[in-house]
Amino acid sequence: MMHLILRTLWTLFASRRRPKLSVWDSASLPLRVQLTDIDIAMHVNNGMYLALMDLGRFDLMIRSGVWRIMRRRGWTPVVNAETITFRKSLQLGQRYTIETRILGFDERAIFFEQRMVHDGEIYARAYIATRLLSSQGPVPNEEIFEALGNPPEGLVLPDWIHEWRLNTALPSTRKPARHEWVQ
Repeated sequence: MMHLILRTLWTLFASRRRPKLSVWDSASLPLRVQLTDIDIAMHVNNGMYLALMDLGRFDLMIRSGVWRIMRRRGWTPVVNAETITFRKSLQLGQRYTIETRILGFDERAIFFEQRMVHDGEIYARAYIATRLLSSQGPVPNEEIFEALGNPPEGLVLPDWIHEWRLNTALPSTRKPARHEWVQ
């Protein structure tokens, strides 16, 4: 997937020249469907949507200055859970935007909502639970808020997000997660 590395590097570079915004704002990243994004059905491959959405989160982090803060502190963002729903297919050459916003926080994760939008229509929507890791482990919310500022009032996660996290969680990496389908 070398094309994603190049597109990521391009996003990291180009986003520095785009208008600044707050990490609490919504970011919009304009893109076009490339040949490397499509599958044999000639539309964006389902797995590519989530990979492309990484670019939207990078764009928000760069434009808000969060990326620089994270790098300086040795923090690394990782995805912990994600779910996506598809509505329409993006086709080769089609222009679209990746809309990105922070939905909220719980005690373990930062939640993003992201949308692929063409001509004002939502084509796909994803919810992503992310964490920031340091060499000492997960970065606590208090430390994140100290570095980035407190979230705006009213930034409260919907109840279903908490249920989704509980219903889809795997055991901690410190506990076994045995796979027993095949005997």
